[in-house]
Amino acid sequence: MSAAPTVYDVADKAGVSIATVSRVYRSPQSVREPTRDRVLEAARSLGYVPSGNARGLASRTTGVLGLCFPDYADPDVDAEGAGPDGDGDDDGAVVMLYSDQIIRGMERAARRHGYALLIAASLEGGPESLVAQVAGRVDGFAVLSQTVPTSDLEVIAQRLPIVMLAGPREIDHLDHIEVANADGVRELTRHLVEDHGLRRLAFVGGQESSPDARARFRGFQEACRETGLPVPSAPDLRAEPMTQAEGSRAAEALLDREGPAPEAMLFANDQMAVGALHALERRGVRVPEDIAVTGFDGIPLGRVVRPSLTTVRQPMRRLGEEAVELLVRRLGDRTLEPASLMLPVTVVRRGSCGCGPAGA
Repeated sequence: MSAAPTVYDVADKAGVSIATVSRVYRSPQSVREPTRDRVLEAARSLGYVPSGNARGLASRTTGVLGLCFPDYADPDVDAEGAGPDGDGDDDGAVVMLYSDQIIRGMERAARRHGYALLIAASLEGGPESLVAQVAGRVDGFAVLSQTVPTSDLEVIAQRLPIVMLAGPREIDHLDHIEVANADGVRELTRHLVEDHGLRRLAFVGGQESSPDARARFRGFQEACRETGLPVPSAPDLRAEPMTQAEGSRAAEALLDREGPAPEAMLFANDQMAVGALHALERRGVRVPEDIAVTGFDGIPLGRVVRPSLTTVRQPMRRLGEEAVELLVRRLGDRTLEPASLMLPVTVVRRGSCGCGPAGA
């Protein structure tokens, strides 16, 4: 007997992200009708049943791990999952975003250990609502940094293992995983300056409350200081949310500023960088001949845009896998000393900085 279809199968067939499939069933009014219809048709053709088993698992007191994170929807990315006729025939893996990759890594590791995964991926109703969806129905859960108030986490941590994902360590006695955000952007910036001779650099950051965005800008500042460039006190622009549309607007704004245009635009994530590539193409600006463009994350979409996107690849799936490993370890022994992991990142040199599509 073949295995039952999963949310990943539906996402792949419909050409959308995993989070989009979740939203179709959780809050269908939040998804555009063509995308919603495409997801439902894919689910019907596969025989996917989304709710019954999931609710059964969620009601158990053991055997379930949870994941809490904001819903990083990007309608522009979801739209790119459709084929040329809007039929979703393209490879859905292309539109996987940061959160999708973490989910996939965490789900696979949970399955290896015999756990199911319960996802709360919306801040509708506030962070308290998010905690209520998960905390009473799981054995332990991973929480993206600054998604849930520290005071709530302190209470929940008295009875459940919690792993904090990304950002600086907020609570000393909780297990914690982050990636080397500052190191990655510092290395990338030095590459643009030292290898390509670029001097006029513009950095587009995320919301000031995001610890990852702050760390990435700090890496940019460090590289500027090390290479003798002026050290800015703040990003040239900030974007919230960090979507393709915001990246496109940021690129337009940077082009329209008085004075010489930047020689490179560094974006705090790949989604914004992809939006910037589209905007620059519309304006007749050549990348990388006129302006280099870089991102951060390493989402699959960055490989297929033209020119392919130079970025800092973070180990998103491994982030999810390590979260499960720490939760399982903590469930086995609550007296262990708290762990704090720093996962390395990799600068991927591609065409958008002038290194060529193969990253030469």
